Amino acid sequence: MYLPPHDPHVDDPMRFKPLFRIHLMERKCATVECMYGHKGPHNGHIQIVKKDEFSTKCNQTDHHRMSGGRQEEFRTWLREEWGRTLEDIFHEHMQELILMKFIYTSQYDNCLTYRRIYLPPSSPDDLIQPGLFKGTYGSHGLEIVMLSFHGKKAKGTKITGDPNIPAGQQTVEIDLAHPLQLPDVENLRDFSELSRIVLEVQEQVRREEQEREQQQEEEEHSQQAASQPASPLGGEGAEGEETAAGAEGTTQDKAPASQPFVLPMGVISRNEDYPRSCRICFYGTGLIAGHGFTSPERTPGVFVLFDDDRFGFIWLELKSFSLYSRIKVSFQNAQAPSREAFEEMLKNIQSLAT
Repeated sequence: MYLPPHDPHVDDPMRFKPLFRIHLMERKCATVECMYGHKGPHNGHIQIVKKDEFSTKCNQTDHHRMSGGRQEEFRTWLREEWGRTLEDIFHEHMQELILMKFIYTSQYDNCLTYRRIYLPPSSPDDLIQPGLFKGTYGSHGLEIVMLSFHGKKAKGTKITGDPNIPAGQQTVEIDLAHPLQLPDVENLRDFSELSRIVLEVQEQVRREEQEREQQQEEEEHSQQAASQPASPLGGEGAEGEETAAGAEGTTQDKAPASQPFVLPMGVISRNEDYPRSCRICFYGTGLIAGHGFTSPERTPGVFVLFDDDRFGFIWLELKSFSLYSRIKVSFQNAQAPSREAFEEMLKNIQSLAT
């Protein structure tokens, strides 16, 4: 198991924790040992479910328990996972979220199912190299997000989740066709100014979507009314629109190498050590929900690209900032055989989460 560093140190390396091991014996025999817990390796079982999926089961779960009961287990988990003690956490809401996460994870310690995930394919046109990133999520701590590019969109998909947004969901979506021009640093400190800029772009995006839907409806009606194929003018118009969007999207190439950046007053960040300059910003949306993934909704925000290995997202409605840093672990045999296979995997993990 690859665990993120302790919150909020996103630039620290990942931590490694063995979960099981297999001893290959003679005559095609094998023994499986569960490595979970603090009492050493013990008897386990592995079952191949189907292609790219298998399950592990512990046959001696008493090895996972501690003499001090659940309280000792919780304190040990807190020290290992968060690098702190319960006495260090004064915020009552944060205590509640951490306890929920412990309950969620500990109830599945005896039987786990593993499914293959692919790293996102890359293209020369990508803003940065896609891949896995560690990100700050307020009181939820650090979580792992996969950044992938899909034409004029970029997606951040949760690989690890929390009691509000489970793994597999699309935590952020970046609209690469709508770069944002931030005000100078002094005006950027004013949250209302940033909010005004973002909401104006949100309204522009909404109007463009309505126009596209209306155009699509008109094309469908014209195709139904005429027996011959639709006029090629419609195709040319569509191409022209796409070219315009592409030209707008490529404004990143003309953007300055870097510009000063500071978080607006009132925006909360777990990590105050964020970069003070950025390359470019884009309009985006972030997914928020109540406990148990109730009432999910996409809300406006700002994607901030700092450099090749770090980016941020300002959650406008939450007045919160997430900082993401690239995971630099080399995973073997993790490349998708095709872009279609990668897209299919994204759909599958999202359907599992819902």
